[in-house]
Amino acid sequence: MRLTSRFVTGALLITGALASLLIITGDARQRRLAVSTERRRLEREATFIASVWNDRPAAPDSLARAGATALDAHIILIRLDGTRAADSDLPLGTTPDAEQYGNRPEIATALAGKSGFAERPGSDGGALRLHVAVPGPRGVVRLDRRVRDVIADLDASLRLALLASALALLLAGGVAYAIAADTAQRLTGLRDVARALAGGELERRPALAAPGEVGELASALHRLAEALSDRVAAHAAEDALVDATLDALHEGVAAVDARSNIVRINATARRLLAVQDPLPFHTDRLPRDRALRDALTAALSGGTADLVETTIGDRTLSIAARPLVAGGAVIAVLDLTTQRRLETMRRDFVANVSHELKTPITVIGGFAETLLDPDLPAASRQQFAETIRSHAQRMHRLVDDLLDLSRIESGGWIPNPAEADLSALAAEASAVAAAAADERGITLDIEIARGAGRPWADPTALRQIIANLADNAVRHTSAGRVTVFAEPEAAGITIGVRDTGVGIATEHLSRIFERFYRVDPGRAREQGGTGLGLSIVRHLVEAHGGRVSASSVVGQGSTIRCWLPARAPSRP
Repeated sequence: MRLTSRFVTGALLITGALASLLIITGDARQRRLAVSTERRRLEREATFIASVWNDRPAAPDSLARAGATALDAHIILIRLDGTRAADSDLPLGTTPDAEQYGNRPEIATALAGKSGFAERPGSDGGALRLHVAVPGPRGVVRLDRRVRDVIADLDASLRLALLASALALLLAGGVAYAIAADTAQRLTGLRDVARALAGGELERRPALAAPGEVGELASALHRLAEALSDRVAAHAAEDALVDATLDALHEGVAAVDARSNIVRINATARRLLAVQDPLPFHTDRLPRDRALRDALTAALSGGTADLVETTIGDRTLSIAARPLVAGGAVIAVLDLTTQRRLETMRRDFVANVSHELKTPITVIGGFAETLLDPDLPAASRQQFAETIRSHAQRMHRLVDDLLDLSRIESGGWIPNPAEADLSALAAEASAVAAAAADERGITLDIEIARGAGRPWADPTALRQIIANLADNAVRHTSAGRVTVFAEPEAAGITIGVRDTGVGIATEHLSRIFERFYRVDPGRAREQGGTGLGLSIVRHLVEAHGGRVSASSVVGQGSTIRCWLPARAPSRP
């Protein structure tokens, strides 16, 4: 039942009950008061009749009839012995019989010397009659009269009271409905605001123009909404700060609740664990790695999983898990891929440098000892000296390339771009390679396309890029042609070398720009290569914001391209 219905029903019930109580008690009291008043009146009239009753023979009958006419009552005169002396209802001339009346309560009381009273319905079952008997000198005078007029007045009063009660009920119902409807409307508004707040609509506010307790409730709800908005905003800001902090970490972090659901995870953990599911999601969505599962199970059981290293996909990860006090666990994931790769590269670098230096040092040492022999022929002595010089130059080139590569990788070298004359740079840089090409019967060409002759780049870097590319191509080409070229492209130019050499197998193409990587190590050392030329080219190009690529067909030749972005010179 709605508030308005309950309010109106309650008002009607209370008003009706009060009205009924007032009508019933008032009507009963009025009736008692009317009967009492009529009784006293009848007693006075009966006393008067008793005072004028005398001993003359016809006196009782005349007195009864005259009194009955004057008083509109039924009068009976009873002698002291209890016999009837006169009755106003008997026809004129009728002699009263000797009926005994002493057995009637009011008459018996009067014969005993006190006024008697009785209420009886009429003989025909009609209106109520009041009977009063008073003692007198000659006997007892009994008067009885109908109270129809008094009852009629009381009934009229009752009808008026009922009508007034009905109007009061209507008025009370109308007022109660108006008040209840207004209150219900205001409470409904407050309810809607409370539901909206519970649903997340924190901008909703209740109307404050309400009287009494409803207004106080609206004000309290308004303050509650303000406090809730402030708290939610603070919580959101705190969550955003935590998320930003977690996302800024290089370490992956994920929180797991007691039901094995991931409830928070930062971007690094998503990347390392390769999960993109929206939160929350079950841990079954994590990679099915034994070390990861064991660490998570141990932490959810209340234990601690120390750092354990595992491989997920192509990444080497360090995983640790800790239990939470309230249940659940936190997983920390650290990417060790780069560190392990660097360690491997360092080991390989040390091994490669040691290997590259060992051969020339051994040769130099051996031939130097041989030269100490005084009986060594002059021709052999000259040959051994040339060998020592050749290996010393090889070591010199190796050290130079290592120093260049170290300086570039460490950030000690920064490009100083300027508008360069690519044709002149290419001719100068290819001079050494051109001499070697002539000795081997290889044609070395330079092709600079229109629009590519004035790149914006570091001239020294361009010279070294072209020199390394040309030297590498000549060393791996036994016959044919080597072409140094430059072509304009969208947003930059491409500088590269094409050769007709032995070519590079597909499985080697992605690694030829690595340090000390050789497709044919024996052939490269024999021809004096250090294995660092293409690695230096890649670093120089990437320092300009460019990129390198290689394509090849085995037995037909290779093409290495270096794309450099076009940049306008800065204005002073």
